[in-house]
Amino acid sequence: MDIDVQKVAMLARIRLTDAEANELGPQLSNILGYVDQLQEVDTEGVVETAHPHDAAMPLRADVVTNTNRREALQKPAPKIESGLYVVPKVIE
Repeated sequence: MDIDVQKVAMLARIRLTDAEANELGPQLSNILGYVDQLQEVDTEGVVETAHPHDAAMPLRADVVTNTNRREALQKPAPKIESGLYVVPKVIE
């Protein structure tokens, strides 16, 4: 499996030296080979899990903790209209 490391690095916007690319090439090939190996595993009938342990997520009460502070936050603004900030037009 031949990987063009410099092309992948360019697409990812990562600058690599030739020495780094030569070192990463075999490592990436090994990773992709392992992924190919995993693709061959028969997972028919295996139930998906989000977590390996049967742990329930703790729930919290659905209570509003922040009050409406719009007026206080908009007070220092230079111009407000209908509860919204008015800003200069930037696109014609």
